[in-house]
Amino acid sequence: MSEHSLASSEHAGEHGVEHPGYGTFVKVWLALVVLTGLLVLMSHFGQSFAVWGLLILTPIKAGLVFYFFMHLKYEGALLKGVVLVTLGTLLIFFALLFSDVAFR
Repeated sequence: MSEHSLASSEHAGEHGVEHPGYGTFVKVWLALVVLTGLLVLMSHFGQSFAVWGLLILTPIKAGLVFYFFMHLKYEGALLKGVVLVTLGTLLIFFALLFSDVAFR
């Protein structure tokens, strides 16, 4: 058995799921750096641009971290559902908080 195939089989885990190599993680990291740069750039155009940038780009960044770095991509449907329900509940609470602040 070659060294490469042995390393691949070790990364397959219990369920036979092939995990990505370092190249995928580097690409995701670069995407996170670019998105962070966009947030910084948007903050230079004023507070409203900064807030909209945070509301749009930050969930994208969090999704990338959850999906790749926290290996949510390789989890079962039940755990993915639990994470989505939890994040959905958090968004509802944020919406209620912001609506309370907006209408004072």
